[in-house]
Amino acid sequence: MKDSKLSRRTMLRGLGALMALPLLEQMGPAVARAAGPGATPLRLAVFYVPCGLFMPNFMPRGTGRSWTLSPTLQPLAPVKDDVLVLSGLSHEPGRPDEFGHHAAGTGAFLSCVKVVRTNRQDDVRAGVSMDQLAAKALRPYTRLPSLELGNDGGDGTGSCDANFSCAYARNISWAGPTSPRAKETNPQAVFDRLFAGFDPDATRAQIEKRKAYEQSILDFVNEDAKALQQRLGTRDQRKLDEYFTSVRELELRVAALDQQAPTCSKGPRPERTNDVREKTKVMCDLMVLAFQCDLTRVATFMIGNGRSDRVYDFLGLTTGHHTYSHHQHHPDNHAALAKIDRWEMEQFSYLLQRMKSVREGDATLLDNSLVYFGSEVADGNSHGHSDMPVVLAGRGGGAVTPGRHVRYGGEPIANLFISMLDTVGVDVSRFGDDGTRPLPRLKE
Repeated sequence: MKDSKLSRRTMLRGLGALMALPLLEQMGPAVARAAGPGATPLRLAVFYVPCGLFMPNFMPRGTGRSWTLSPTLQPLAPVKDDVLVLSGLSHEPGRPDEFGHHAAGTGAFLSCVKVVRTNRQDDVRAGVSMDQLAAKALRPYTRLPSLELGNDGGDGTGSCDANFSCAYARNISWAGPTSPRAKETNPQAVFDRLFAGFDPDATRAQIEKRKAYEQSILDFVNEDAKALQQRLGTRDQRKLDEYFTSVRELELRVAALDQQAPTCSKGPRPERTNDVREKTKVMCDLMVLAFQCDLTRVATFMIGNGRSDRVYDFLGLTTGHHTYSHHQHHPDNHAALAKIDRWEMEQFSYLLQRMKSVREGDATLLDNSLVYFGSEVADGNSHGHSDMPVVLAGRGGGAVTPGRHVRYGGEPIANLFISMLDTVGVDVSRFGDDGTRPLPRLKE
């Protein structure tokens, strides 16, 4: 006979290892909106892309439900009914007094607080980011308050843009005005942090034995997993099998990334990497699994650092992204940006489709999430901070009505963040330098 109820805190235990579980039907009925234990959680995710977008290719035609995907947004076709395109929003706190739009915009990306120009890491001044406010409120309910991921590394030393500290250009998550949350760029380290957590009661001998074998974490929780399967109904058994398969596949992909030999070339090729396509997908998969297991409810991903000059050679390009973004209205640069922007949107669409594939009762992981897509500037050539490229995906447990293009008249992005925070249970009346109220028209 199957047990009637399973604690959402149930963990699989093995030889010196603990492994979290996905949300199962036997853990209790789904609840549309809640932050605490015992209910289907809501998640908050951020997908950042650098250097703005080529806005003529980004902006969709039509508003409301009568809208069509633009060339840049075409990769979102499989999830068109799950996204909101929010045009006409401004991000004035990201505008510097003069030069340095990329670092200033990235530093204020999620805080909406104007940063102080300095090239000293110990003298940075920013604001608490939206994701970290959510993480602080939700931290009692998960093992990790938040997850900060990215493709590009680098610390906060030196100046990365017009005498602005690299701390601004390389971090979008800020726990405090002087405390950026450094992102993790090694998929293996992320995987270990999420799924290879050691049992605090394990002996040193058990831990060393597990390390020495270099086996899958699934091998060490196998007996506990078999016992759990006997307690579950058919649908939960199938869901658990799918979860184990995903974990093992991701283990193998992460290990393959870690084993790839570095390439050499004459002279510097800024931020070039041969595995960015697979690495991006692995990072997205790690984020999905972290949400699925309720290891965290808040995650951010930077596909590149602010002002990134990555060379996308696999797209047939030979010049860096930031260089192309200063297109000077040249058709060849427009064509290059169209390729980069579309590739970035394909990765965002991949994340959303993965989230949509995860069932949570009668809904999906994407239904129970809000996923924010944006950049530090609008058009990279003009360094605009009005009419920003913004996509909001998911339903937030019913708080948002997607499948629309909503046009605003200069409302601050900070107001959108107030609404997003309210959805996940964080009550704020003001946010950043210019957020004063929830953003209207997110729900029909």
